Amino acid sequence: MTFLYTSGFTAATQPDRRVIELWKYITEKKNWRIVQLPNGFFQTEYLNPETEQWMDVTRRETMDGAEAAINSSIQHYVKKLEFSKGPKVVKTFE
Repeated sequence: MTFLYTSGFTAATQPDRRVIELWKYITEKKNWRIVQLPNGFFQTEYLNPETEQWMDVTRRETMDGAEAAINSSIQHYVKKLEFSKGPKVVKTFE
């Protein structure tokens, strides 16, 4: 995926407001589309809210594969948003 590593976010730093807003935007399926390329592949794209241009993300051989890629991307960014709220406590000790 093209935009996974553009923010510079690491586990040691907290993402800034702009990055979090982009992640929220990307998690909405209405901001995505699938286009067919001349070679027959299907490309997934999201509309960049700042530039209002479509940003290509993945290419798949089938329409179902492209939609699955979008769904996977959405789930990935939902998890990143949860992580941005801070660490998730999974167990405590007395």
